[in-house]
Formats: sequence, structure tokens, C-alpha cells
Amino acid sequence: MKILFLGDVMGRAGRKAVAEMLPRLRADWRLDFVVVNGENATSGMGLSGAHAQGLLDAGADVITLGDHAFDQKDMQVAIEKEPRILRPINYAKIAPGVGARMFDAPGGRKVFVVQALGQVFMKRPFSDPFSALDAALKPVPLGGIANAVIVDFHAEVTSEKMAMAHWLDGRASLVVGTHTHVPTADARILEKGTACLTDAGMCGDYNSVIGMETLEPMRRFVTGMSKGRFTPANGPATLSGVYIESDDKTGKALRIVPVRQGGLLQPQGPLD
Repeated sequence: MKILFLGDVMGRAGRKAVAEMLPRLRADWRLDFVVVNGENATSGMGLSGAHAQGLLDAGADVITLGDHAFDQKDMQVAIEKEPRILRPINYAKIAPGVGARMFDAPGGRKVFVVQALGQVFMKRPFSDPFSALDAALKPVPLGGIANAVIVDFHAEVTSEKMAMAHWLDGRASLVVGTHTHVPTADARILEKGTACLTDAGMCGDYNSVIGMETLEPMRRFVTGMSKGRFTPANGPATLSGVYIESDDKTGKALRIVPVRQGGLLQPQGPLD
């Protein structure tokens, strides 16, 4: 199966990049399944129902969220109506929506997608992601009910993301980190067949500070004081993420390639 995962969509620039480039990539790369992390797509904080629909219309099969899952209040309603949107599985128990679901792929194949939040240096006290993912994956062994399993681990530190990848080795086709908006260079396939990447990066304007216009972040770093709100940068955006190919029978990864398309970063992808 050919699977594309796109990192955090950041503001208008990120939405525009997905809308313009994803349909072409689906066709050119003959993608079977696409997951997009959309948690910063609306003004850099959260995701609205309307913008979620735009990402789905562009070709996303599933949208994952993150710690800003419900910053846009209408998402509390939208996530109940749209089964293709997932919030973190270890979010508050009373939160609307679900954190894991099985989805259909072409040819009668099944893809299980789940997201969890890390604990280290995160501002909110989320529950243990390791036990949450362990429980979620037990009913769907890789190569059994699911032809592929995709785990979006939305976390701050690389060590926690790496630990999660090893924890799930052999139980997921892909374990990919999101949240930091900076693509890492450690794409690899682990011993038991799980592809992993510490962070997929963002779909946004890289002439910025993790997707925000530079002036206010620099002011805060230099002076320790704020003067205004963070504003998403709206220059040409780079589509960032990761592409994998997996074996339909075993669910194990056969190939992993970082993806960079458009914007400032050097183009990279399965056909580049």
C-alpha cells in the first residue's frame, strides 16, 4: 500500500499548499491512503469544521488533530459529525470524538489510524500514551484485520517519540511524530518492520518561526516580553511529511521516504 502522511498544516499558507498540491501527488504517486495532521490549520491554532472539510476535499482520507484539537470551538460539533477526523486517544475522557478508527482503502483493504499525545514538556496533563496505544492496537494486530496501521504521535521531545516507535515496532506500519513543525532526518524502518520518523514537519511557510511571522517570536526571545499575538506566516508553503510503502499481507513497511514539496525546502519524495 502507498501511504502519505502530511505534518501539521499551518494556517492559510498550509491549507493553500495542501489544496494545490495534494490532488496532484495523489495522482502522480498513485497513493492509496492519505493522513493529514490539521491541528494548526485555522489561524495557527486548532481546526475549524469548514477548514477540515477543505482538507478532506483536497484528498485527505483522515485528519488527525493534537493538543490544540478544540481551540476552534466548532470542532466539538464537527468531530461528532465527521468520522474522518480523529482527536488524540489520550485526551480528556469527556472530549467529543474518538482517537482511533478503522478506515477503508482501495481494493477492500483496511487501514487503522490512531493518534496519541506525548507527556514530556506538554502544557496539559494528558494520560499515559504508551498504555493508551497498547490498548488501542491489541484488537487490530498488524497483518490481521488491518492491512496497515498508522500512528500519529503528537509530542514535544524526540526521545519520547523514538521510544514510542520502538515500543510499537512490529505493531504499526508507521509511527510518525508531529507537533514541533520541524522535519527530522531520521526516517528509517526498525527491526520488526515499523517505519518511523521523529517529526514530519509542517505544511506551511518555512520563512518563519515554526510557521509564525518572525517579529513577535523574536521579540519575546530577545526581551522576554510580548507585544502582540502570533500571526501565521503566509508566504509560499512547503508540503512536508513522509511516504511509505507497506506489504498488504504483513502490514510491515517496505520503504520510507521523507516528503518535501514546494516552498523553500529542497524537493524530496518517492519520485524526486
